[in-house]
Amino acid sequence: MTIGVGFIGAGPVTQAIHLPAVAGLSDRLHVARVMDVDEGTAAAVAARAGAAHGTSVEELLADPAVEIVAVCSPHAFHAEQAEAACAAGKKVVLVEKPLATTMDEARRIAKAAQDTGVPVVVGAMHTYDPAWLAAERHWGDLPATARRVRSRIVLPPNARFETLATQLHAEPVFPVRGGDPADPAVRAASIRGAILGLAIHNLPLVRRFLPRVERVDVARPLTPFGYVLTFQGDGRTAELIGYLHLGWREEWSFEVWGDEGELRLDFTPSYVRAGSATAELRTAAGLLAFGLDPNNGYTGEWRHLAALAAGAEPPRYAVADLLDDLAYALDLAERAADRLLQGTAA
Repeated sequence: MTIGVGFIGAGPVTQAIHLPAVAGLSDRLHVARVMDVDEGTAAAVAARAGAAHGTSVEELLADPAVEIVAVCSPHAFHAEQAEAACAAGKKVVLVEKPLATTMDEARRIAKAAQDTGVPVVVGAMHTYDPAWLAAERHWGDLPATARRVRSRIVLPPNARFETLATQLHAEPVFPVRGGDPADPAVRAASIRGAILGLAIHNLPLVRRFLPRVERVDVARPLTPFGYVLTFQGDGRTAELIGYLHLGWREEWSFEVWGDEGELRLDFTPSYVRAGSATAELRTAAGLLAFGLDPNNGYTGEWRHLAALAAGAEPPRYAVADLLDDLAYALDLAERAADRLLQGTAA
């Protein structure tokens, strides 16, 4: 028998990323129920997987066929729904990034997980990528000796990848931000949203090599969506560039330079099932290369969720680490926003 998965929220990430990943692991997982506030979307998405559907979170959590809960709803609902999934005694809870919108909310999730013994996993897919995990086993003291970190995420709009990955039932409608783009408050809100919406994908990686943010030197929002950030901590410097543009060129890279080593990873776009990242690790001992695994980080994440639900593996990341990742992202977002509010973007 395979393990049943219930999705809270049936938007593009569920349709184009998670459902194909679960389908590729049909020897151990199946979709049991799909919930969405839009009944038509819930019904259409569930029909693709032969699953039950509904518009009620409570109904999904009461379904004994649902053993893993994936919280893929808007960020503001993550804490309440993750807490409820833990209280319902499910075997594992996956919460999409970010874990919560505030540290108080995140601590509520952590307490629910501790009180119930239900493991909570955050959908930071790159921390489950086979190339990242292989490099981690070999990089030695690079986290202690790192001096510079760079993350570049340059992509076409998500919609272009979504249409390659699946036929969306309904296009999501996002609120359009108004206001004068020269207004510091508008710019601050823009960069805060870009950090928590795009940069957050790589921030757990950045934190491994620059654990503490002391100051933000450059914070600049980009049009139509993106950011340029540089910040420092403990004598180390990070440069983060994120940009969604109207062409097709893409780059999703992560680089680290240390006293005696270098690391570079090139990730595939999230919505394209094109396998793992590739990684090159240079140390005094020479060059090591990893990657070209047929599975990407999402598949690795779902493999781990299945193993957790079956009791075959312990959680890969402690809840305390997930809280620290969120605290790091929120701190960086607030420091960048404050810099723009002070009128000192660069």
